[in-house]
Amino acid sequence: MVGVLIETLGPVLIANRGEIARRIIRTVQRLGLRAIAVHSEADAALPFVREADEAVLIGPADPARSYLDVAKVLEAARATGAGAIHPGHGFLAENAAFARAVIEAGMVWIGPSPEVIGRIGDKINARNLMEAAGVPVAPGTREPVTDLSLALKAAEGIGYPVMVKTAGGGGGIGMSVAHDDEELAKAYEQAARAASRSSGDALDGPDVLLERYVERARHVEVQILGLPGGRVVALGERDCSVQRRHQKVVEESPSPGVTAELRERLLAAAVRAGEAVGCLGVATVECLVDVERQEFVFLEMSTGLQVEHPVTELVTGLDLVELQLRVAAGESPELRAEPSGHAIEFRVHAEDSERFLPGPGPITAWDEPTGEGVRVDSGYAAGDTVTAFYDPLMAKLCVHGSDREEALEKGRKAVAGFVVEGPESNLRFCAELLENAEFVSGDYDTGLVVRMRAPAA
Repeated sequence: MVGVLIETLGPVLIANRGEIARRIIRTVQRLGLRAIAVHSEADAALPFVREADEAVLIGPADPARSYLDVAKVLEAARATGAGAIHPGHGFLAENAAFARAVIEAGMVWIGPSPEVIGRIGDKINARNLMEAAGVPVAPGTREPVTDLSLALKAAEGIGYPVMVKTAGGGGGIGMSVAHDDEELAKAYEQAARAASRSSGDALDGPDVLLERYVERARHVEVQILGLPGGRVVALGERDCSVQRRHQKVVEESPSPGVTAELRERLLAAAVRAGEAVGCLGVATVECLVDVERQEFVFLEMSTGLQVEHPVTELVTGLDLVELQLRVAAGESPELRAEPSGHAIEFRVHAEDSERFLPGPGPITAWDEPTGEGVRVDSGYAAGDTVTAFYDPLMAKLCVHGSDREEALEKGRKAVAGFVVEGPESNLRFCAELLENAEFVSGDYDTGLVVRMRAPAA
């Protein structure tokens, strides 16, 4: 089987940086393939560059002139004889034009097809596809909302509160909640600016989406894998409700807020979603779960690898990167793993623990925790510098226990044992979260961090 991978894929270029590039390199090399890294001038000394079989400088620190420059990435791939490109997550990972360019250059694209990326990259189109496939969606707009008057009219029909977001992009960018017309005007302006930046043309009418906002919700997503032949399998769910500014910071699997009956419905809907778009490879179907009613609605679908994929790997025993590579090579791997135990991931960011503002700088001390059931996917080491050019994610600290209680206790010990000095880090927040009564009980929602940081009465 390894010989088939080598023959079909050849050397694999990782079009990314930091912890995810390093994590992909490990699996690529374990399977006997050559791993090629690309890097900016700012990242030249980072671990992923040293650990790759070959590394190519593609530009300055500015991502637009390095990691986001399609021509430079493809030039590096041709120069090194790469037969396949893995995009990791972020940057160009969900860029249909990049995926198409890779394929047209005669290389294997490791991820869902450009057509699939295009279908689900627009949240409005994805929402309409899901509704047609029988996946529950919240009341909302079926066409882009291109001016405030249309937004006000749509909100009147949907009913406040409404969630306002850009049709494209992810990570909570341009997303906010409006409870009345005044708040909607501000939220729409924010989303419109984000949409214009995303499209690259401020003259285009902004593509904005409005949906009914679920007041007390959990953010739960299902990992799916599309196999050759059209079969789609669900690999369990992840709870991503611990968020700041609509961006995930802690994830766990299984979700403590999902009953067995709801889980069955979630996984079945995710499979229908994957089948509806013709997914091949890994993807994630993200949903909002109404805590009180135990009902869910589709939020969005993400192609490729998610930041939080390690929690799925820990409870299933699967290597999602290996599955990506095998499916891209035309294989249909047998999946026998059953979820076991409980896993939690803490995103260790270079940011303060109060306002969550970035705090880059040189790392003077770095000591990762170890032990049974502890996994650290890191992008840095002592002596490296966290710059302001990229996402502040430094590492993902993951723990796995036989049940949630054991995972929480392992998390406390691992967070306390993780030493990061120099840049700011949110490890103090992680420690605080692990003592928070709501989080420890498992009965929490997406408003948890806001409540934790609310001024004392």
